Amino acid sequence: MNIKARRAVMRVNRMTSDGLLPAGRLDEVLNKLRLCLAPSALNRMTSDRLSPAGRLDRVWNKLRLSLARSARGRGEIGRRTGLKIPRPYGCAGSSPAVRTIILGLAATLALTACEKRPDDIPVDVSVIGANRLAADPRRGPMPTGARVLRDSVAQGLVRFDAAGGIEPGLAERWIVIDDGRSIIFRLKEATWSDGRPVVADDVVRQLKRALGSGSRNTLLPYLTAIDEIVAMTPQVIEVRLSRPRPDLLKLFAQPELGITAPDGGEGSGPFRIAEASAASVLLRPIDDPTEVADDRPDAPKPQDLVRLRAERASTAILRFAQRRSDLVEGGTFLDWPMIDLSDVAPANVRLDPAAGLFGLLVARRDGFLSTRDNRSAIALAIDRAALTAAFSDGWAPTDTILPEALDSTSPPAQPDWSSVPDSERLAMAQARVVTYRRTSPDPLVLRIALPEGPGATLLYGQIAAAIARLGITTERVAIDDATAHLRLIDRVAPYDSARWYLRAACQPCALPIARLIAEIRLAPDVATRARMLAQADSALTADVAFIPLARPLRWSLVAPRLRQWTPNARAFHPLNRLRTDPK
Repeated sequence: MNIKARRAVMRVNRMTSDGLLPAGRLDEVLNKLRLCLAPSALNRMTSDRLSPAGRLDRVWNKLRLSLARSARGRGEIGRRTGLKIPRPYGCAGSSPAVRTIILGLAATLALTACEKRPDDIPVDVSVIGANRLAADPRRGPMPTGARVLRDSVAQGLVRFDAAGGIEPGLAERWIVIDDGRSIIFRLKEATWSDGRPVVADDVVRQLKRALGSGSRNTLLPYLTAIDEIVAMTPQVIEVRLSRPRPDLLKLFAQPELGITAPDGGEGSGPFRIAEASAASVLLRPIDDPTEVADDRPDAPKPQDLVRLRAERASTAILRFAQRRSDLVEGGTFLDWPMIDLSDVAPANVRLDPAAGLFGLLVARRDGFLSTRDNRSAIALAIDRAALTAAFSDGWAPTDTILPEALDSTSPPAQPDWSSVPDSERLAMAQARVVTYRRTSPDPLVLRIALPEGPGATLLYGQIAAAIARLGITTERVAIDDATAHLRLIDRVAPYDSARWYLRAACQPCALPIARLIAEIRLAPDVATRARMLAQADSALTADVAFIPLARPLRWSLVAPRLRQWTPNARAFHPLNRLRTDPK
């Protein structure tokens, strides 16, 4: 083996620290790749999409060179603008996580390409995000992995089904009375992990703590209509409201309102923790207490168990590509470029039609952004179709705040510039900048706050290039930088009300509009609320306090054995609704 090959092997071994490259033999790995991978799969691992016909040797040799050389460089946008942006295809990339995927996949696919993950083993799930599965919702926002675990072991009164709809949780049925001002829940037969029965007092106590004055539960701002929660009998709970809230059930289904045992332990399922380590938890489905004991199986089948872990995107994608997991959840635009750099089959990549906001908040309304026309100039300059296409053809752009009418009386308000032909938008925006510079000749710089990640770098390249055509300089800053002029918001809506969108997009907005949005929650009836929502949507759109770009990009990697996995607007997939239909 020559010196370059030996160095390549050393690099691959360092990148795959868990021993996935046995004996460190690059030639053996590549030879096995030739035998196991279809030519089309080899083509996906090259940057120029070589034709498989008669060119397999060339692909193989190129793969050897890709592993042996240093993986660094800039993409086409980076060369033009000086930005450090990873190439979406090929073996080079500026991110260490990207280099991990490229080198790790090339070495390890040889060991797994001829294998198929069996269906008689536990379902293995990776959730992208903080490596933390335990969190108390009363202390603030929960990491995605913690939300998934809490939904699995501590269901609420109701819960989400596979399609994002509402199904029974602790409550087996419910009824809405008093013109929508009262919801009565009847609890099903359930037990805590120690065998004690679940009673209404336990549930009421938990809900009151979640809604108490000291709680930092992220759902609190949307639960102000709740006046009182009372236990009417050991099996019946009443939630009394000051005004009708037809969307309240979707909030009760969120993991943040999951009910745990009185001693702070696990809840009533649908899973219990069978094993736990620093890296993962093994979940076992609980027995149905309504079944006759003799009819219950002695133990669940291995495939009914779920192994859950939270980890960074590069590790989760690599694990899935190696067929060591069945599901990757929690993917966002931040991690999307890594998908193209992996060898995951397109059929395994699934997008959710996520409902929510993805766009730029006008964080500072001074200087150039002090007028509505100048804020509109930024909105005009950004080519939304090109921006989303840089990520995925399946990511649809938008220019409205609301995705649809929802509970408003009117369709989403259209910005005044939406009727301007695409060919004229840039000229109109440039003219507004010229007008501003006549009275303010100083250099014009806009600071854009974005999170960390390769997707954010790609997004910044698109936005910065668009704004640069106006003669405006941009500077990327951290997402929480107080000096930012524009700040990205990327959030999935927890429930389907126009007020959530308006409140989230008004951060800040004109004071009269902010007051109107605040008053909507006090509307005496549904009809009045709907009219106020339409008015606020129109006013906020005209104010250009928020520049919509698209709906949130949410993706998963899904193995074929998870037959019931279903894309949905909540972008949330309960672990008990992955493999088979509910009985």
